[in-house]
Amino acid sequence: MTHRGRFAPSPTGPLHLGNARTALLSWLAAQAADGDWLMRVEDLDAPRVRTGMEGRILDELRWLGLDWDEGPDLGGAVGPYRQSQLGARYAAALRALRAARLAYPCFCSRAEIAAAVAAPHGPSDEGPRYPGTCRGLTPAEVTRRSGERRPAWRLAVEPGPVAFQDGVHGACAYDVAATTGDFVVMRADGLAAYQLAAAVDDAAMGVTDVVRGDDLLPSTARQLLVYRALGLAAPRFAHVPLVVGEDGERLAKRHGALALGELRERGADPRAVVGLLASLSGLAEPGARCWPRDLVAGFDLSRLPRAPARLAAAQVAALLEG
Repeated sequence: MTHRGRFAPSPTGPLHLGNARTALLSWLAAQAADGDWLMRVEDLDAPRVRTGMEGRILDELRWLGLDWDEGPDLGGAVGPYRQSQLGARYAAALRALRAARLAYPCFCSRAEIAAAVAAPHGPSDEGPRYPGTCRGLTPAEVTRRSGERRPAWRLAVEPGPVAFQDGVHGACAYDVAATTGDFVVMRADGLAAYQLAAAVDDAAMGVTDVVRGDDLLPSTARQLLVYRALGLAAPRFAHVPLVVGEDGERLAKRHGALALGELRERGADPRAVVGLLASLSGLAEPGARCWPRDLVAGFDLSRLPRAPARLAAAQVAALLEG
């Protein structure tokens, strides 16, 4: 199977070193397999999208020496490559789920769900585990409530673990019913939820390999349920450990973690930035300067360390010292 990878940034903020490292590793996986690499812009959350950010992100990735075969700026056979232009695709997927009686309308607000359950929270992006309040509503009740509030749509989840083999972490399994419950695939405002949009887009674009941060490991189980419900072939997944500060916490300004654009504006050498990202991944020695092309030979995701990559403020400072 021909390797088709992708990187899918959200133009809601600047690209940071952690995002850039994920992009580099995804690109390397595609190049090492002599495959294609796609760029898809995940701009569904319109109020958070920042004007000009898409162009800035793409320009900074090119500054690092990354390139792609298809994308919003290049076009391609499976476009559009912006999620904001793919509403009809998501609506069709929801219709298919409804026709198969695998999705149902939910009229609960997050506050109502939180008040109704005492169970521990599931994944942070979903909030409290959904207790199935609206799953058994009668058609008459659905009609009545639809006149009062526009519903979201949830995928009905059956009990049991969802298992998959990850390209970095090996065998993984998550019991979505126990941790998240029936999850939203279409929001009440008519926007596709991330789990639906990412799965449907990857299938439509022929993506065979998804390389992304391991904070999204739990999302994989939910997306696999979407693939199965729609009868779509799922890609292979590889979740790379995140880049964290010396204290083990997510990167922030206090760690000296500058955005990629700031490093560029302050005169950093892109080869030094790539070298740092490579050294954080066990692909180069500290202080190395290289282009992404220099790292392709022998690259193998399975050899990446599974522990988070720790970034020291001194490493960032060194990028600015020339």
